Order: sequence, then C-alpha cells, then structure tokens
Amino acid sequence: MKKFIVISLFLLWLCGCDSIRFAPSEIQKQNAYLHNRVTKIAADTAKDEYASQKLQALTDLSHLQSKSYTTYFGLPKELPDAESAEDVLAQSNYAIAQTSLEQSAERPDPFETADALLELAIGISAVVGGVYGTKAVRFLKEARAKSQALKEVVQGNELFKIQNPDSKETFKQAQSAQSSETKKLVTELKT
Repeated sequence: MKKFIVISLFLLWLCGCDSIRFAPSEIQKQNAYLHNRVTKIAADTAKDEYASQKLQALTDLSHLQSKSYTTYFGLPKELPDAESAEDVLAQSNYAIAQTSLEQSAERPDPFETADALLELAIGISAVVGGVYGTKAVRFLKEARAKSQALKEVVQGNELFKIQNPDSKETFKQAQSAQSSETKKLVTELKT
C-alpha cells in the first residue's frame, strides 16, 4: 500500500499538475457544439458558393475534426441556436467562445490537488489499517504538512519581493545556491 501511495505521489510530482484539468463546463460544451455547427455551415457555404476545391476540402476536414471536440466534451444540456450562419454569428455566441477560452486556461491549484490526493490516501490507509496502514497515515500526514509549509514559504517569498522591490536582486542572490530540482519545484509552485 505504501509503495502504491509513494509511486502515485512521485508520478504526480513528475508529471506536474498542469496535465490535470477541470472537466468541461457547460459553456465549453456549448462552444464545442457551436464550433461543430460553424464548421458545418462553413463547409456547406463553400460548396454552395462554388469555392475552390481546396477551400471545400479544408472546410470539410475542419468539420470532421470538430466532431471529435463535440464527442470529447459531450453535448451541452441546452443546445444554443445554431441552424444558420446568422444564428451562429450572434453576439451571444462570441461571448460563449470568449468565456470558454478563459475557462479552458484554468487549472486546479496544485496545493489543493496534492492535499486532496494526500487526504484520499490517508483515508484509504486508515481503512486498510494495521501496522502498514498506521505507518502510511503518519507518512502521508507528514507529507501534507511539508507541502503546506512549502506553500507558505513560497507565498511569503513572493510577498516579500512585492513589498521590497529594492531587495529583489539581493533576494535572488540568496536563493542562487538552490539545487536545480528545488528551483524547478519553486517555479512550478509560483505558476
């Protein structure tokens, strides 16, 4: 059990939290659906207006590719009006696209994610019980405390740099002796 937890935490650390994303929101599902409709209407319009074969092929490919987004995200609970070019070009659909873009950049807080995973592992270890379960709980609680301490140190350092801009270079020099692993971890925590 302890090996499983250690390996899971190591893989999370190795891969980072950037690959962890929120599930698609309703707005993102609507945007994927609208994208599919836009590409379909564009492909149909290219054919109706006798556009070049190249443009027709590009719009057909774009429509085919957009189907994967709709399939991946899933259909929204409420489908936006998207029967015609006028429907999809409505200002409300531009707002959906902009909101979807903003939401797609959001990531879970790495500390909250790590804390939740540690809490889950602690719960599982407690259920398993026994000597190994008790040791695992102790180990995981210590890991969670160290994670919280690291978060506080990084936040404190960032606050210090903001409040003391004239000391920024001195601060950087003091931190220059850190190992490359530490620098990488701190950089990941700051972003």
